[in-house]
Amino acid sequence: MSLPIPGNPVRGSKSGQPIMALFDLLGRNWAMGIVWHLSKSPSTFRQLQAYCESVSPTTLNLRLKELTESHFIERTVNGYTLTEWGKQLFDLLEPMGKFAKGWAGKFK
Repeated sequence: MSLPIPGNPVRGSKSGQPIMALFDLLGRNWAMGIVWHLSKSPSTFRQLQAYCESVSPTTLNLRLKELTESHFIERTVNGYTLTEWGKQLFDLLEPMGKFAKGWAGKFK
């Protein structure tokens, strides 16, 4: 699966609308989990692997590459960290996480 790029066809959109490219990227295994985890602090590959538990090293490497090429994370001397774009993305995702917890309460 190639990197979803706005303007190119992506899952759910032949025209590659930017929001659909973003949803394609974030819908991939562990992509949002990695962003969520890095919102707390930088992490090394091994720390991310421990956080993601069941992820294979190949999949984790691929997600890190995709998120780096998408300008949401970067590798530093302290490990992987969110870029400014990644921080803005998390600021948008965090309220959705709170909403989802409230929504989940409807199923109890």
